[in-house]
Amino acid sequence: MQELIYGCMGLGGSWTDEPHGPGHVDEAAAAVQAALDAGITLFDHADIYRNGKSEAVFGEVLAGTAGLRDRIRLQTKCGIRLNERGLQTHYDLSRDAILERVDGSLRRLRTDYVDVLLLHRPDPLADPAEVASAVGQLMSEGKVRHLGVSNMSAAQIEALQDRLETPVVANQLEMSLLKRAWLESQVLVNHAEHLDYSFPHGTVEYCTRNNITLQAYGSLARGTYTGAEPENPTTAEAATARLVAGLAEQHNTTGEAILLGWLMKHPAGIAPVVGTVNPRRISACSDAPRVAQALSRADWYRLWVTARGSNIP
Repeated sequence: MQELIYGCMGLGGSWTDEPHGPGHVDEAAAAVQAALDAGITLFDHADIYRNGKSEAVFGEVLAGTAGLRDRIRLQTKCGIRLNERGLQTHYDLSRDAILERVDGSLRRLRTDYVDVLLLHRPDPLADPAEVASAVGQLMSEGKVRHLGVSNMSAAQIEALQDRLETPVVANQLEMSLLKRAWLESQVLVNHAEHLDYSFPHGTVEYCTRNNITLQAYGSLARGTYTGAEPENPTTAEAATARLVAGLAEQHNTTGEAILLGWLMKHPAGIAPVVGTVNPRRISACSDAPRVAQALSRADWYRLWVTARGSNIP
C-alpha cells in the first residue's frame, strides 16, 4: 500500500533509563495530531526505541484520546536487544523472546493488539520454525494481525516464508535520495560500479512481485537536502539541495514533499516513514502523494543523477 507512515522513534526523550515526563507526552500528542492532519494513519514503533519510552508515551496519548485506536494502525518491531548480557547489541528472534517482547510492547502501547509486527533484524541463530511458532501463537491470540520484516533480503524473507502460515506483508529498509543502494542495484548489473553498493540485488523486485510493501526509513535523508546544513556538504549534496528547493518552488510544495514524492513515484509502491517530531515538518510531508504523480520522469532522473554526483551508466 502506497502511503506515508509516521515513525515514532523520536518520541519519548533520551535513549537512557531516565523516565519520560509530561513534556514528552505533550510532544508525542502534537506529533500524532500533525500526522493525522497530514492524512497518516499507520504509526511505526519498535520495542527498543528510546529504551521503550517511545511506545510508553504513545500509549499515554492513545489512552488519553477517545476513539484514537479505532482511527489508526499500529506496528512495532522486535528482535534487537540493547545493553544486555554484557553486549551492546545482539539479536534475538527466539520463540520466547518474540512472545515476551510483543507482550511488553502491548503493555507500553496500552492496546490489545498491533496491526503489524516487524522482525527488526535478521538473527543468524533464529530457527524459522521457532519464529513461525511464535507468530502463529500471537496471531491465534489476537495480539498480532499481520507480519512483516525489516532489513531483510529477498533470500531471507523467502526462507522465513517457507515456514510461515501467514504472508510477509512489509519489509522496512533504509531508502532515500541519499541512501540509494536499493536503486543503484537495479541499474548497475554488469557494471564495475556495482561493487560500491552492498544492497542485495533482487530484493526490491522480490517484494514487488510478492505484494510485500517496501517501507522506507530515513526517507527524508535526515534533512540533508532540506535545511539540515551538513557540516561539510559534498558538491553533490549542495547541488541536490538547490534542485530540491527549485522543484519545490516549481510545484508549489515543500522540499520534504519532493523527496518523499520521488520515492513514491517508483513503481514498487514505496511507503516512506516520516521520522521527525517537528509538527511543521510532518505537515510539510503531506503533499508527497500529489508530488509523486506530478513529478516528471525527467525531473525524477535529474534528482537521482544530481544526488549521485555522476551520470548513470
